[in-house]
Amino acid sequence: MARKKIENLSFEESLVELETIVQNLEQGDLNLEDSMALFERGLHLSQHNQEKLKGAEQQINILLEKNGQAQLEKFNTNETNSSE
Repeated sequence: MARKKIENLSFEESLVELETIVQNLEQGDLNLEDSMALFERGLHLSQHNQEKLKGAEQQINILLEKNGQAQLEKFNTNETNSSE
């Protein structure tokens, strides 16, 4: 099965392939050359996803600015409720 070029993958397709690559590498059943090839593709997929996310964030910022809204605030996932 031929792989799609990374630039032609959607964010979701790229993420699924990246997850598969991680699973394959974690199993440790591949030879060195195959592992290195998968690792390299995984790096490119990760970069592709980062670019897609940055583009989405820029679009959101533009939409917020057009509607007179403030900039996005950073979301900290490590914060806990202070009422607990």
